[in-house]
Amino acid sequence: MGEPEAPDQLVRTISDEGGIAVRVVVGTELAREAARRHGASPTATTALGRAMLGALLLAAGGKSGESVQLQFKGDGPLRSVVATANDAGHVRGYVGRPRVHPLRVDGELDIHNAVGAGVLTVVRQRPGKQPYTGVVQIVTGTIAQDLAHYLDESEQTHTAIGLGVQEAEGGGVSAAAGFLVLALPGASPEEIDRVEQNVRATSHPSELVAGGLDARGLAERLLDGIGQREFHTNPVGFHCGCDVKRVGSAVRLLGREEIERTLTAEESLEVNCQFCAENYRIGGDELRALLEEA
Repeated sequence: MGEPEAPDQLVRTISDEGGIAVRVVVGTELAREAARRHGASPTATTALGRAMLGALLLAAGGKSGESVQLQFKGDGPLRSVVATANDAGHVRGYVGRPRVHPLRVDGELDIHNAVGAGVLTVVRQRPGKQPYTGVVQIVTGTIAQDLAHYLDESEQTHTAIGLGVQEAEGGGVSAAAGFLVLALPGASPEEIDRVEQNVRATSHPSELVAGGLDARGLAERLLDGIGQREFHTNPVGFHCGCDVKRVGSAVRLLGREEIERTLTAEESLEVNCQFCAENYRIGGDELRALLEEA
């Protein structure tokens, strides 16, 4: 029998001396769920999985009710990779062209060229405040390095990020995991040197998770030699907030004329949620109710 599969969860902690903060996420099931919903190719699954893991890691540092959206808009064949997550561990996302699967390079998925050159836009939604939007150039298209570049350029945060989605033999996802390491004000040179060594030794988090390590185990590796304080753990998962009510609100935006035309033709409207690929069919009774509310 193989190693037991690590649960999808996110852990946070800081080093004993308080100079290094670490967040680690395991998201194997959520990556599988996203791939299933979107019928995604291995290339699209990996790009989207990395983006969703990254969104979770960024959102984990926010206050209650905050959310983060990442949009990689490049000139590669995937066109765009979008992921949004909140501090409760809910994440969702989509790829512009999810079935695109470029040729591998030396046997590896070519995420760099699949995303291509373009811009990364990060939107932080804060309850009761105006959204904060940061935009940077995509530097590699491999997701993790682009997020590190964004945090350094736009938020002046010194970080190390690792994101990985490992393919299973025969297709699918065998493991998905990521980490975010932040040097806090007052971090000692000794702490920084040690954690940099640890980061280099943990450069492929999904491989370690595929071998049986969980989120806490990854965090302990990253803080090896400098210790850690209490762990804070919460579950994460693919979750979309779409429902019939929200779809109805979107349909109302079509206007009375279009809704009346559909009713006259005795047709129904089919609405697809871009984030979760769920289909909603709005029939005559629902359309008449929307007209009354308009």
